[in-house]
Amino acid sequence: MAHWRDTYKPPRFFFVDANAGVVLLLCALHIKVWTICGAFAVMVLFWWLERLGLSFMSAMRALRTWLVGDLRPARPPRMMRGRIDYDRRPVP
Repeated sequence: MAHWRDTYKPPRFFFVDANAGVVLLLCALHIKVWTICGAFAVMVLFWWLERLGLSFMSAMRALRTWLVGDLRPARPPRMMRGRIDYDRRPVP
């Protein structure tokens, strides 16, 4: 019996996220050893991310934060002011 609280559960394909279904579709359309190994590697990656508590999209956001850094100013770089040195030395 389905309940409304079950509507936000992520779609699953056997034991992994349904995003792995795209890779499995490519594997079914192009049957080669390296394609099967790649699909298996992607499924293991998705499984490992779920064990860490991350979905695929949240893992991509975490990767972006790790690469770019935590500082994300609201202004574009061309509108940001540079540092000003008021050099408070006494005049000779």
